[in-house]
Amino acid sequence: MNNMWKKIFVLLSGYVSFIAFAVLGGLIWYKNEDNEEIKKTVKLTLIISLIFTAISALLGLYNYIGSLWSHYYSTDAYEAYGIISSLVSIAKIIVFAVFIIRELVNGLGKKESATTTNNNKSTAYSTSNKPESVDADEVIVEKSENE
Repeated sequence: MNNMWKKIFVLLSGYVSFIAFAVLGGLIWYKNEDNEEIKKTVKLTLIISLIFTAISALLGLYNYIGSLWSHYYSTDAYEAYGIISSLVSIAKIIVFAVFIIRELVNGLGKKESATTTNNNKSTAYSTSNKPESVDADEVIVEKSENE
């Protein structure tokens, strides 16, 4: 699986649920220890997921505190809770959709530029019999082994 799809699945799991992100993001983080692009996407998804989780927790707390009053569900406070919850849900969809589309565009753009570069690349061959350049440290090591 190439990096573009890994990044997209991490973002999708972050949208679906925090637990799904923890499992998939942790697995991808562990399997791709040397790939900084994927680690950057996992970190970004973690931050976005934490922000929306915190907002949802605050809204839930607001709703639970409001439900302690007898006529809360017929007040403007409950209506405001409903509107704000809907706006947060819409914002979550938009944020994750933007990042997924960005990864798709970047991934497909890199793929097209790589195929274009490979098709236009000309191969140059050297006909000289000169030895390749050697690092000074290698010469010292070889010399000390021969002595």
